Amino acid sequence: MSAAATAPALTFACKAAQVAVGKPTIVTIGRIRVGIFQLEDGYAALLNICPHRAGHLCEGPVSGTNRQTDKAEFVYERAGEIIRCAWHGWEFDIRSGKCLVDEKLRARTFPVHVDGDDIYLEMRR
Repeated sequence: MSAAATAPALTFACKAAQVAVGKPTIVTIGRIRVGIFQLEDGYAALLNICPHRAGHLCEGPVSGTNRQTDKAEFVYERAGEIIRCAWHGWEFDIRSGKCLVDEKLRARTFPVHVDGDDIYLEMRR
């Protein structure tokens, strides 16, 4: 099997300069909308549909979350790694799409590839 046959099909999403830290860029590819996020260590992409009630997931605020400790306190952590659905406030890990409230729910993610100034997504998995 040749390398070309095993290479993932990549779709151009946007220029890297269009994506700012803390504010996703929402692109339309075919009939779907995807939020592209710039994280501390690279980029991530989520389908702009919340698996909870189909809200516009990527239009909510980017934040961190509170971790409960053994003491009577909460510790704020993971700043910039969590997206909160604009409709009901459910929180999702931007990298994995995993819902922080219900582990059975997961937003669809797309592998991201950066080539120079261009961002590409693997749309088929």
